[in-house]
Amino acid sequence: MVKSVSTVEEYLTFLKGKGFHFQDEAIGFIFFGKHYTNASDEIINTAIELTLKAQKRFDGSYYVALLETLTSNKIKSRKAAIQYVKEKELISF
Repeated sequence: MVKSVSTVEEYLTFLKGKGFHFQDEAIGFIFFGKHYTNASDEIINTAIELTLKAQKRFDGSYYVALLETLTSNKIKSRKAAIQYVKEKELISF
Protein backbone atom coordinates (compact mmCIF):
# COMPACT_ATOMS: atom_id res chain seq x y z
CA MET A 1 0.00 0.00 0.00
CA VAL A 2 2.83 2.40 0.74
CA LYS A 3 4.28 4.46 -2.04
CA SER A 4 7.53 6.31 -1.60
CA VAL A 5 6.47 9.82 -0.62
CA SER A 6 8.19 12.55 1.27
CA THR A 7 5.40 14.21 3.23
CA VAL A 8 2.26 13.29 5.14
CA GLU A 9 0.26 15.52 2.80
CA GLU A 10 1.54 13.62 -0.26
CA TYR A 11 0.75 10.29 1.41
CA LEU A 12 -2.80 11.38 2.21
CA THR A 13 -3.22 12.48 -1.42
CA PHE A 14 -1.88 9.09 -2.55
CA LEU A 15 -4.35 7.27 -0.27
CA LYS A 16 -7.21 9.45 -1.50
CA GLY A 17 -6.32 8.34 -5.03
CA LYS A 18 -6.60 4.74 -3.81
CA GLY A 19 -10.08 5.36 -2.40
CA PHE A 20 -9.31 6.19 1.25
CA HIS A 21 -11.15 9.35 2.18
CA PHE A 22 -10.37 10.90 5.54
CA GLN A 23 -12.85 13.02 7.47
CA ASP A 24 -11.65 16.32 8.94
CA GLU A 25 -11.53 14.69 12.37
CA ALA A 26 -9.14 12.01 11.07
CA ILE A 27 -6.91 14.64 9.47
CA GLY A 28 -6.90 16.43 12.83
CA PHE A 29 -5.78 13.25 14.62
CA ILE A 30 -3.03 12.68 12.06
CA PHE A 31 -1.54 16.14 12.51
CA PHE A 32 -2.12 16.15 16.26
CA GLY A 33 -0.11 12.91 16.47
CA LYS A 34 2.61 14.36 14.28
CA HIS A 35 3.04 17.42 16.48
CA TYR A 36 2.51 15.56 19.76
CA THR A 37 5.19 12.94 19.05
CA ASN A 38 7.45 15.00 16.77
CA ALA A 39 7.73 11.87 14.59
CA SER A 40 9.14 11.94 11.08
CA ASP A 41 6.83 11.87 8.08
CA GLU A 42 8.03 8.32 7.36
CA ILE A 43 6.85 7.15 10.80
CA ILE A 44 3.59 9.12 10.53
CA ASN A 45 2.87 7.56 7.13
CA THR A 46 3.73 4.12 8.45
CA ALA A 47 1.46 4.59 11.48
CA ILE A 48 -1.38 5.60 9.13
CA GLU A 49 -0.75 2.51 6.98
CA LEU A 50 -0.58 0.15 9.97
CA THR A 51 -3.72 1.68 11.49
CA LEU A 52 -5.63 1.08 8.26
CA LYS A 53 -4.35 -2.51 8.07
CA ALA A 54 -5.18 -3.28 11.69
CA GLN A 55 -8.52 -1.50 11.98
CA LYS A 56 -9.74 -1.70 8.34
CA ARG A 57 -10.52 2.02 8.73
CA PHE A 58 -8.82 5.02 10.27
CA ASP A 59 -9.18 4.96 14.07
CA GLY A 60 -7.68 8.12 15.54
CA SER A 61 -7.10 6.81 19.05
CA TYR A 62 -5.47 3.61 17.72
CA TYR A 63 -3.25 5.69 15.43
CA VAL A 64 -2.09 8.02 18.23
CA ALA A 65 -1.41 5.08 20.57
CA LEU A 66 0.55 3.28 17.85
CA LEU A 67 2.49 6.43 17.05
CA GLU A 68 3.32 6.94 20.73
CA THR A 69 4.49 3.32 20.95
CA LEU A 70 6.71 3.64 17.90
CA THR A 71 8.28 6.91 19.00
CA SER A 72 8.76 5.86 22.62
CA ASN A 73 10.60 2.76 21.37
CA LYS A 74 12.79 4.95 19.15
CA ILE A 75 11.54 3.39 15.90
CA LYS A 76 12.96 5.49 13.07
CA SER A 77 12.03 3.71 9.82
CA ARG A 78 9.09 2.01 8.14
CA LYS A 79 10.97 -1.28 8.06
CA ALA A 80 11.74 -1.11 11.79
CA ALA A 81 8.12 -0.17 12.57
CA ILE A 82 6.73 -3.13 10.64
CA GLN A 83 9.25 -5.47 12.28
CA TYR A 84 8.32 -4.08 15.72
CA VAL A 85 4.56 -4.56 15.31
CA LYS A 86 5.11 -8.08 13.95
CA GLU A 87 7.38 -9.03 16.87
CA LYS A 88 4.95 -7.57 19.42
CA GLU A 89 2.02 -9.14 17.54
CA LEU A 90 0.23 -5.78 17.47
CA ILE A 91 -1.01 -6.43 13.95
CA SER A 92 -1.44 -9.71 12.13
CA PHE A 93 -0.17 -9.64 8.58
